[in-house]
Amino acid sequence: MDPQPQYVIPLAEVNRSHESLVGGKAARLAALAGAGHSVAPGFCVTIRAYELFLAESRLEGLIRMELQRKRFEDMRWEEIWDAALRIRSAFLSHPIPSEVASAVVDALAAYPADTAWAVRSSAPGEDSANRSFAGIHESYVGIVERQAVLDAVRLVWASLWSDAAMLYRQELGLDPGRSRMAVLVQAMRTEAVSGVAFGCDPRQLSREIAIVEAVPGLCSGLVDGQVDPDRWHLRRSDGTIVEWRAGRRDEAGMPLPLLEEQDLSHLLRVLTDVESLFAWVPDIEWTGHRERFTLLQARPVTSLASDGEDERGWYLTLRPGMVRLRKLRTRVAEELIPALEAEGTRLAQEDLETRTDEELAAAIEDRMAAVRRWKKTYRDKFIPFAHGVRHLAVYYNDAVRPQDPYEFVGLLQGEDLLATQRNAALRGLADQLRRNPPLREAIEKACGSTSPNASNWQQGALAIVGPVAGGETFLAEFQRTLESDLDLAYENTRLADQPELILRSVLEMARSLGQDVGQNAESGIKTAEKLKQRLLAAVGAKRHEEALETLEIAKLSWRLRDNDNLLLARVESQSIRAIDLAAQRLKSTGRLAPAAKVTENEAGQIIAALRDRLSREIVLPEQERATEIATRARPDETPRQLIGQPAAPGLASGTVRCVRGSEELGRFRAGEVLVCDAIQPMMTHLVPLASAIVERRGGMLIHGAIIARELGIPCVNGIPDAVKLLNDGDLVTVDGFLGIVTVGAPDFDLELAIT
Repeated sequence: MDPQPQYVIPLAEVNRSHESLVGGKAARLAALAGAGHSVAPGFCVTIRAYELFLAESRLEGLIRMELQRKRFEDMRWEEIWDAALRIRSAFLSHPIPSEVASAVVDALAAYPADTAWAVRSSAPGEDSANRSFAGIHESYVGIVERQAVLDAVRLVWASLWSDAAMLYRQELGLDPGRSRMAVLVQAMRTEAVSGVAFGCDPRQLSREIAIVEAVPGLCSGLVDGQVDPDRWHLRRSDGTIVEWRAGRRDEAGMPLPLLEEQDLSHLLRVLTDVESLFAWVPDIEWTGHRERFTLLQARPVTSLASDGEDERGWYLTLRPGMVRLRKLRTRVAEELIPALEAEGTRLAQEDLETRTDEELAAAIEDRMAAVRRWKKTYRDKFIPFAHGVRHLAVYYNDAVRPQDPYEFVGLLQGEDLLATQRNAALRGLADQLRRNPPLREAIEKACGSTSPNASNWQQGALAIVGPVAGGETFLAEFQRTLESDLDLAYENTRLADQPELILRSVLEMARSLGQDVGQNAESGIKTAEKLKQRLLAAVGAKRHEEALETLEIAKLSWRLRDNDNLLLARVESQSIRAIDLAAQRLKSTGRLAPAAKVTENEAGQIIAALRDRLSREIVLPEQERATEIATRARPDETPRQLIGQPAAPGLASGTVRCVRGSEELGRFRAGEVLVCDAIQPMMTHLVPLASAIVERRGGMLIHGAIIARELGIPCVNGIPDAVKLLNDGDLVTVDGFLGIVTVGAPDFDLELAIT
């Protein structure tokens, strides 16, 4: 007969035979305590408890489905995050088995009721001698009361399947059939100083120098990057302080070191003892001065990015905590976004036509450098700050426990985005055409008979539309919209140089009854307020300020995440403007073929030709656009069903219209299914016309998904090769509930045809 499963083991009773049950972190702490080191008391919730939880909740099937929804190599970071959020929400929605909960409550009863706890992961193989996964799995500190501890245990279990863990799934060996998680629960030790210590320099793995870092208060402030530490370099042979750097803190005058020489000597002895005990150079976390010293954990030192390919640091920037989000809010909202907007405005106001060839070449270089600079800022600052929305998602779901893990998206509705303002301007133009049929007929005629060249279009359109009542006013307003709202780059083309394509979309808006976008916006604002009150009620009055700040940062990060795309697209548009002007000059002098299409890839040749007036005709690489489009045609057999992510609920059928570039924007018709690589902020004016959306790019927080949910349009994204597998005119049914696109007549139509 099998012995009674061990769901909880006191840390004081853990021995070597328990490591497979409690994980390496707990086993090492137990060994350190046995060797006489001070370790905070507590207990371990074993792997057996995790296995019982999986069995009773039947979550293993959900995890397997999320990991196998599509090839992992094809999943973008946003899709991995979505899968992790769904798994996390599922973990929170299932209760801990009564046997496990009882065992945890009994273990807690041995301590005073007001004890604060640290609840941390202790997965098998975590922090091995080959790899360190610090920051990958979750830890929770300052947890009080038994229900909060039980919730923290579930969240640590769920963090085995977090976005960070899944990004490292190969290193972690993640497999739903084998991966398990134990949880370490320890009484908190609150001391005046905490920190980390390395038995060698982790950047060089040199054994001559040990490194100690210390911060005031909890060690989590250091590990999370919230507090700048004091740092010492110690010679291991004799403990001599080779270097000391004070942490940057809000203190008047010269700060005093947080540790004295006796403290550093004690830490060096601890490092030596740990190394002797485990036979590897240690990385330890600790708290307290020498007379109140406690070891929090010990693991082998590993070199981050020792092979030059470890991007864990980058991935972890995509999970910023509130301290970093606050700093990013100030930097991004108050400095970078205004600077980006000002740069776009400055470039748009520059008179390029009167510049000499040399000056134009310099302008191209200046603009291309600006694009590169802002793209780096986009990666380093804008993307991390955009994850304020994801921070809200976790915060809202942990507090409210909604049935729909994406209910929080409703909190973002009704935000005033640049794209919203642009779409409103286009709708205003469409309303003029709807109310004035003669004007609409004149515009339709102009679209079919005027020059495609933007510089000549206005004159040709004016000749046709000007005589119609309201025609001149309409064209003037349309031109202002082009210059102010559509000075954007899309697929290497300036939308402002494509007036006819944009006007065709306006005509389609005018023809279509469309949706009452104003009513949708008003409904969205009401939904956002309702969900805000639900969140405040869930967190309680003491946490209202915290919740409101989390919501405010999330809304700002969403607005700026949308706006920064458009503002960057304007800088790119101005770069293209300069390159196009240079190409026109070269064509006029016969040094460039009249039909040549110049992109930033050929800018170097264009710049050189401007500076060398004696240069011969420029020969550009063959344009590959036609070949690229040809390869998008589907093979002889198209799959009956395409599986993606359920991004916006709903069910709709319609014919496909693929939008792969700017020239296809004007071909979209109301009621069609919009199929594209991704809905960009510069093309969101098409979304209200669509019956459904299908995207290659996946994620619940990309533009298409958010807008589709707000407008009530079914959306399935994350379908690899969507624009290759589907052709214009294909009949499809988009199921936004299940994330399935069915090609051909719906099943119920087939049944009717058979009968």
